[in-house]
Amino acid sequence: MKRAIVLLLIGTSFAFAGSAGAEGPAPGRYSMQKSETGIARLDTQTGEVSLCQEKDAQLVCRMAADERAAFEQELDLLTKRVEVLEKAAKSGDSVAKQDLPAEEEIDRAMGIMERMMRRFMDIVKDLEGSDPAQEPQKT
Repeated sequence: MKRAIVLLLIGTSFAFAGSAGAEGPAPGRYSMQKSETGIARLDTQTGEVSLCQEKDAQLVCRMAADERAAFEQELDLLTKRVEVLEKAAKSGDSVAKQDLPAEEEIDRAMGIMERMMRRFMDIVKDLEGSDPAQEPQKT
């Protein structure tokens, strides 16, 4: 089964390489290749491979086993996240983390800003009181 998929992917890559040089119309989103067990469908935008079989005059496609496992794993993770969010919403807890600084951190930051502003204002006062004629001229 995996061998058929690998052969299919190699075949479609050669098909794309051959069609890239031709000036024909651009290929559609899906590329179909016959395999031993049915038809393999390649989504050219996402790279997903689906295995298809004809049943009751309709083409029925299913995801390949590896993609199905990844899809189910992602679905399980999302389901768990939704459950956690729903529990938090029902209990009234805030979902967002409250990463506010502690009072000591705020005081320290304000002290630093105050010292900086005082020094800046001292520099401005010194410049206002200085005589422009005494300052060196810039060239």
